[in-house]
Amino acid sequence: MQRPQRIHRPRRPQNKHPHDDAPDTGEDFRRLIALPPGPERDALRQRIVCAWIPMSERLARQFRNRGESTEDLAQVAALGLVKAVDRYDPDRGCAFESFAVPTIVGEVKRHFRDHMWGLHVPRRVQELRNRVRTATQELSQSPDDRRPTAEEIAEHTGMTQEEVLLGMEALESYSTLSLDAELPGADDGYALVDTLGAPEPGFDLIVDREAVKPKLRTLPERERQILYLRFFCDMTQSRIADRLGISQMHVSRLINRTCTRLCDQAGGKEAA
Repeated sequence: MQRPQRIHRPRRPQNKHPHDDAPDTGEDFRRLIALPPGPERDALRQRIVCAWIPMSERLARQFRNRGESTEDLAQVAALGLVKAVDRYDPDRGCAFESFAVPTIVGEVKRHFRDHMWGLHVPRRVQELRNRVRTATQELSQSPDDRRPTAEEIAEHTGMTQEEVLLGMEALESYSTLSLDAELPGADDGYALVDTLGAPEPGFDLIVDREAVKPKLRTLPERERQILYLRFFCDMTQSRIADRLGISQMHVSRLINRTCTRLCDQAGGKEAA
């Protein structure tokens, strides 16, 4: 019985780098490490950065549609690439892309964390928010297609319910809504700012009256009567003067002096 002949198939060429857009800059990095600071080293460093820019731009495009423009993401990724070039040591034995990719991706994620939140949120809360968002997406793929509860998210992630609730609150902190934004269902321009209240001056008036009441009882009879006629009966200073048989100027001085004393006493100051 003859043995079947072995068919020799040509081997597929193996890529030197796991990234198709990764250039071969190994020799350039070894020269870069050996060169002293100066124009020649700066030019070589710039050439290496330009060679790896296509990869950094590709990584940046993975984060599009998250509220930041593609151009800005490319700039952030390029910054991460520059940091990777400056920190890379070819003598450690790892390929540059293995070191550059996490550096670039980390720089982009740091940009989102530090600059893209509408409200300042601690890093721990941001991480809880990301875990809750991921778990919500995973659990929402169930057949009933309903939003998972906090208990279900906690069981799915191993988080406590308090952590889940904190992460759910942070889901609304990534972007803010303008006060001029029209409310859903409003067809008359009714905006969020229209739902905000305004200071009520009547409340301050009640507080002031209650603070002054005990002080009024300690005033001399004539001063208390003058204040009553002026502010409760709405009488003019001239009519009060005629009624009490004193000059209008004297009535004015008594009102000013008495009101100043009441304000000082109500404010916690000693009477003059």
